[in-house]
Amino acid sequence: MDKTIAQLNINHYRRLLEKETDEQRRRMLLRLLAEEEAKIADNAPKDRKRR
Repeated sequence: MDKTIAQLNINHYRRLLEKETDEQRRRMLLRLLAEEEAKIADNAPKDRKRR
């Protein structure tokens, strides 16, 4: 998935979490947030050396 879309989704879920009080919906948002963060982490360069 495109990193930009994943980042937009992360931002959106975080904004929703700020206001959501229903515990079941919060759990769903946290799961979706974790999935999007995992997508970005999976696409991150591994063992990248800096010069």
